[in-house]
Amino acid sequence: MHHDALPLLSRADRSTWLRLRTLVLLRWLTVFGQSSTVLVAAFGLGVDLRLDVAFAIIGAAALFNLVFSRLGAEHRRLTEREATVSLLFDLCQLGGLLYITGGLANPFALLLLAPVTISASVLSLRVTVLLGIVASLITTGLAIDSVPLRLATGEVLALSPLLTVGTWASLTIGTVFLAIYARRVTGETFSMSQALAATQLALAREQRITALGGVVAAAAHELGTPLATIKLVAAELADELADRPEQREDARLIGTQADRCRDILRAMGTDAKEDASVRVAPLSRLVEEAAAPHAERGIRIITRVEGGLVEEGPRRQPELLRLPEVVQGLRNLVQNAVDFARSHVWIDLDWNAAEIRVAIGDDGPGFPPELIGRVGEPFLRGRPQAATERPGYDGMGLGLFIAKTLLERTGASLSIANGSADPGETRLAGPPEFSRPPGAIITVVWPRATIERGRPTGRH
Repeated sequence: MHHDALPLLSRADRSTWLRLRTLVLLRWLTVFGQSSTVLVAAFGLGVDLRLDVAFAIIGAAALFNLVFSRLGAEHRRLTEREATVSLLFDLCQLGGLLYITGGLANPFALLLLAPVTISASVLSLRVTVLLGIVASLITTGLAIDSVPLRLATGEVLALSPLLTVGTWASLTIGTVFLAIYARRVTGETFSMSQALAATQLALAREQRITALGGVVAAAAHELGTPLATIKLVAAELADELADRPEQREDARLIGTQADRCRDILRAMGTDAKEDASVRVAPLSRLVEEAAAPHAERGIRIITRVEGGLVEEGPRRQPELLRLPEVVQGLRNLVQNAVDFARSHVWIDLDWNAAEIRVAIGDDGPGFPPELIGRVGEPFLRGRPQAATERPGYDGMGLGLFIAKTLLERTGASLSIANGSADPGETRLAGPPEFSRPPGAIITVVWPRATIERGRPTGRH
């Protein structure tokens, strides 16, 4: 399955997600907080401050905010350049205010981390590095020189050299750590939301196909009688027009076209009618339906029931609820196997009184051991020798994530392994029909109570 219908976004697309209103409101809060802090320090705590200079710096922030808010409507998205200029101003304005209010001895020096963290969350790596460097330079400058805080009594509030160095180190390290942390967490959240959107799209597509099958079946059923009536009337007209050959041929043509409509509806509605009326299918048929779109991609798909070929039918198979999640999930697993297989894909079906098991393997290079624990994460790359020349290959890792998410919704559990001790060893030990897949093997296991017809389902 491809996801080209879904507008997957890159990290660069998030650079324009910051709204003008967001930064304007944050800056007004900053102006209010800085003003309140300066007033409380000066008149409540008796700190000797240059109020004229302090409020000039705070006023510059207010003036910048007024000008900045004139850029357009509040809901407008900022360009990366506009957001960068805004955050750079915030850093410099805060650095200037800290310079005249004690430097690193001022506990509000911690706020230097905020613009860098915001940038790491939504802006590009280049901008985040720039802001991180500027924040580090400001922190270093404040550690070297600043106007010390003085009480009205003349007492100087200053850090010892050791505490100054410690505060500088903590702020510098904190800038780097929070930037990396925020960027990593927001990146994973963004990737997960993209992948979940792709999952919903895949499920919605399969549900539409299922619903369309029901509509076709209903149409074939309801139109049967009208078409039979048209054919009967056309035959009677042909008999009555025996003395008028041209009109008789027209009547016969009507009957022929009615037959054609009936045949078309019958061809379209056979499978859909059965699905709409029963909504279940034998295990092998469900698997073959899921694998059908990949049957013509140059890879042989071998389906085995308890080690035997499906057509041999060793015993009566369980009949599964035909859930769109099951069909789409298995289809994505088969696609992944076909993408990386060299010549064969095996689908092994097995069941007992408690479980139904479907194992899908290939003769490709398998998963690298260090990635097996991460298989199923969205946008995971790294499976070796990706079959980029295989028609239909989509190497973004979305397919396995979608399969895992959809199948787990139906109560299934997935396990991933390599068939060979050496993932690069792909030689078959015997005839393909009886060989163990030497490459990657993904096994899906359902409790029968959640998926089989006539049993209570645990689906949510």
